[in-house]
Amino acid sequence: MTSFIRSELKNGRTTLLLQGEWNIAHLTELRSSSHGIQIAGGQDILIDCRQLGAMDTCGASQLLALKRRLSGSHSVQVSNLPQNFKQLVSLVEERLGTQKLPEARSLSLIQSLGLSSSKIFVLVTSLIAFIGETAFGVLSLIKRPSLFRWREFAMQLKVACVDAVPISALVTFLIGIVVAYLSSIQIEKFGANIFIVDAVSLALARELSPIIVAVVVAGRSGSAFTAQLGTMKLNEEIDAITTIGLSPQQVLVLPRLFALMIAMPLLVFVGDVAGTLGSMLIAKTSLGITPTTYLDRLQAVLPVRSFMVGLVKAPVFAAFIAVIGCKMGMSVENNARSVGLHTTSTVVQSIVAVILLNAAFAVIFVELGI
Repeated sequence: MTSFIRSELKNGRTTLLLQGEWNIAHLTELRSSSHGIQIAGGQDILIDCRQLGAMDTCGASQLLALKRRLSGSHSVQVSNLPQNFKQLVSLVEERLGTQKLPEARSLSLIQSLGLSSSKIFVLVTSLIAFIGETAFGVLSLIKRPSLFRWREFAMQLKVACVDAVPISALVTFLIGIVVAYLSSIQIEKFGANIFIVDAVSLALARELSPIIVAVVVAGRSGSAFTAQLGTMKLNEEIDAITTIGLSPQQVLVLPRLFALMIAMPLLVFVGDVAGTLGSMLIAKTSLGITPTTYLDRLQAVLPVRSFMVGLVKAPVFAAFIAVIGCKMGMSVENNARSVGLHTTSTVVQSIVAVILLNAAFAVIFVELGI
């Protein structure tokens, strides 16, 4: 038995002597001590509190939980509780009322799977509902364009596009170098040096540049949307916007959505150029292909439709990233920890959504022969 509860049996009655500091600092030990109490049925129980050193609301709730658990099969009495502790226990009992105190318990594999499935279902349905609200807001703007917040849109476009150009260009430039370098090792064995242009340019334009830029935007803009809106909700600024008769969708969500949808194709184009420069650098240093020869081959082997494929994907990726970021920001609870959790969740959901969308685009383009 731990030092917090000592059990004694006298004259057919069990005495539980509570001792030590019953506060939040020892909450885990208190729970394990309380759950470790096993008493044969039919015995009277006396909970003696004369040796309690300290107690806060957590300790009071654990005392009430112990009393309620034992009261199911025993007659329980509490004695020698100091007056200040008695008032604290009465206050906690009054606030909790008759509700059952939560108990820590481990879930089985099936229970954990069911709980995870339920959370995913709730998450998907709430996201679909938010997409519907956003679509309704877009329709409202079509009817009344004067409602659009141009100043907010311009600011978000600057942050999402202009400020993101350096990191997007750097990442795609390095990706172009890596892909070209790995390709050159194999291509050089067969003396087909010029075909490095075909491999790298198609991969960059159709797949790599849109995906890499989308991941960068998800980690940068998507998380920023969640943090911004989550902090506004925490400070009750969103409630204030609603109170004065404005729509949070039109004031906060739609400017961010349209700004990101415009920014993404531009960033993908920057990524295409930066990735091409990176591969051109490797082609010159490793394979001896001059920039002029590289560009001539690029014009011959890279069709415009392959270049447009990446640009078509970009606004769709951006729409989902913006919707997920804003939705998670609007769902933040009234505590700072929730902001961090939702921000992390935004990045994960956005990346998963981008990968799924890219797979869907691949199937569609193959079926269409593009």
